[in-house]
Amino acid sequence: MATKKDYLKNVIQHIDIKEHNVIQLVDSMEKMAFSARDLNRAAQIYDMMLKDKECAVILTLAGSLFSAGLKKVVFDLVNNNMVDAIVSTGAIMVDQDFFEALGFKHYIGTPFVDDNVMRDLHIDRIYDTFIDEDELRICDDTTAKIFDSLEPRPYSSRELLWHFGKYLEDNGGPKVDDSVIYAAYKKNVPIFVPAFSDCSAGFGIVMHQVKNPDNHVSIDSGKDFLELTQIKLQNKETGIFMIGGGVPKNFTQDIVVAAELLEENASMHKYAVQITVADVRDGALSSSTLKEASSWGKVETTYEQMVYSEATLAMPLVAGYAYHKGSWKSRTPKELSMIYSKEKV
Repeated sequence: MATKKDYLKNVIQHIDIKEHNVIQLVDSMEKMAFSARDLNRAAQIYDMMLKDKECAVILTLAGSLFSAGLKKVVFDLVNNNMVDAIVSTGAIMVDQDFFEALGFKHYIGTPFVDDNVMRDLHIDRIYDTFIDEDELRICDDTTAKIFDSLEPRPYSSRELLWHFGKYLEDNGGPKVDDSVIYAAYKKNVPIFVPAFSDCSAGFGIVMHQVKNPDNHVSIDSGKDFLELTQIKLQNKETGIFMIGGGVPKNFTQDIVVAAELLEENASMHKYAVQITVADVRDGALSSSTLKEASSWGKVETTYEQMVYSEATLAMPLVAGYAYHKGSWKSRTPKELSMIYSKEKV
């Protein structure tokens, strides 16, 4: 009978955009058609964001990206001053990034398995990727431990993820050299997770609140929205680089409307790129086009591009193109975490 070790043996390797100069490849796509030409324009727009000295770049992440091998891409964007803030799903930041920072791995798997066997072995499947459920429980417990250590009060997700980075710092650093949470902590790049309970940290906060029913940490979603809106208020020019859609995409687009309510003449996002496989025909927020977002007053249409492609294919090309173009080398770090209160370092 197969054991857990029979399935959890080949580790997912994160692609390194620094090793692959894709400029010539992506440039050649400009004279092609369909998604190739769209991808070329998206890469050029992302490079334009980095060239624009006034532009704050916000990266949004949805989907099972880091488990699929894209973690180092985002790490390099943070580490090389190619992104100023991140808005993500909780699973990416906690179940995948923080999980690996604790020393655990994702494994190459297959969708062609008996999922009842997987459940019996405590193996969780993410399409063709495997993860050890017992290790994920340790991640749950670690988040509860962090919540237990904090002053009981409402926190934004940004504050809590700052404390996740501090936890890694205080415990000898991450067990890997490409933790996004830790890099963002060190670089003063704020990370927002608008649906923070929808991940391993959600289990942690449940355990924490049951243990401390009358005096506990809670998540303030309104503060989340206000803090991200402050980025828009303090940066007239903004660009968004969106992988997938969902809550991170809509949350980030909505800050333009929130800023408009707080002060007159708040500008729309000047640049916008979205990589997605979602179909627009059902009107879902995840798939709504950037041109549609313009009708809501969220995104300008001069420099926007949809790329209908799966993220593991398109993101390394767009990000790699901008990395090797080198426009980030002349950017001044915005260190947007510094605009908030207690966590100033």
